[in-house]
Amino acid sequence: MRFLPTALPGVVLIEPDVLRDERGYFLETYHRERYFAGGIAVDFVQDNQSKSKARTLRGLHAQRGDHAQGKLVRAIEGEVFDVAVDIRVGSPTFGKWVGEILSDSNFRQLYVPPGFLHGFCVTSESAQIAYKCTSFYSRGGEIEVAWNDPDIGIDWPVADPLLSPKDAAARRLREILDLLPPFEAQP
Repeated sequence: MRFLPTALPGVVLIEPDVLRDERGYFLETYHRERYFAGGIAVDFVQDNQSKSKARTLRGLHAQRGDHAQGKLVRAIEGEVFDVAVDIRVGSPTFGKWVGEILSDSNFRQLYVPPGFLHGFCVTSESAQIAYKCTSFYSRGGEIEVAWNDPDIGIDWPVADPLLSPKDAAARRLREILDLLPPFEAQP
């Protein structure tokens, strides 16, 4: 199992070991001790799953305050372009993003820590995403940012995505600065 740092400190790409033979394959999708040793030393309290059709874009979302969530995301069917955006005010990487392809054939996972927006778009006919969360969802603690915010400049692989009404109405990052978490440098 490999834990690969990304351009955003704290956002980690995980490549699990996949054991293949003539019957198919086997892999561990989570092993607490290995993830702790790989730098993801968090406790997960909630698992979520969604299924979406081609061109669906979900995001950009985060939870704030006591409900801030870290997410361990993987595609269990199909393929998505998965994105994390640093929204910690004062961070050297504030407003920067990283994107990775997660699919049912590459088995990659992306860990998105608290203080980051998360979103994905479906690049296959359909996709199912499963993700573990470090905090319970709170409707009142949700933050939404426009998927196409020009200040962030995500290079999405779809030009005209299918959006929920909530995501279509999301504001730009600069309009919600008062809702965002502060950056706390690690000692």
